[in-house]
Amino acid sequence: MKLHENNVLGELGGAIGKGLLSGLAATAAMTLSQIIEMRITKRKPSEATIKVAGKITGIKPKSDADKPKLSQEIHWSYGTVWGISRGLISLTGLKGWPATLVHFAAVWGTAMVMLPKFDAAPPVTEEKPQAIAIDGLHHAVYAVTAGLVFEALDAGGKHERKFDKLVKQLRLKGLINRIKF
Repeated sequence: MKLHENNVLGELGGAIGKGLLSGLAATAAMTLSQIIEMRITKRKPSEATIKVAGKITGIKPKSDADKPKLSQEIHWSYGTVWGISRGLISLTGLKGWPATLVHFAAVWGTAMVMLPKFDAAPPVTEEKPQAIAIDGLHHAVYAVTAGLVFEALDAGGKHERKFDKLVKQLRLKGLINRIKF
């Protein structure tokens, strides 16, 4: 008796769910990357998310004090939802680093087009090389994290064993004893 049959909607739902979790983890990694970079470079947080959201949806913070909170809410939502594309990429049969590279190109390419279109950032041709490199690094952190998390969630065989081994090691160190898998 076959207990599980693959079907299109099940595969799509699984890809979307794993993609959302991957996007959430990737957004956390990118946020940490940005926090570290801003402390090193003394750069202030960008208001690009608020500018774009304001022009697309009309959403505006009630006051200047609300800007950071709204910016973070948009950043986390946008980053998490971009994880769906990682799941959809997997449905094409593309896996591993090639899928991560396609995801990276989609996410960063969209930012390069969308932000200047909504006057939230200058075109890449007008940016300083250091700013382009930093932005590329943050998007690479996002894409690589999304890829690694997606592959772990979608794992079978040796990848699943590696993930299970990591969980066991973390439990032995007392880091995740309260979480039940």
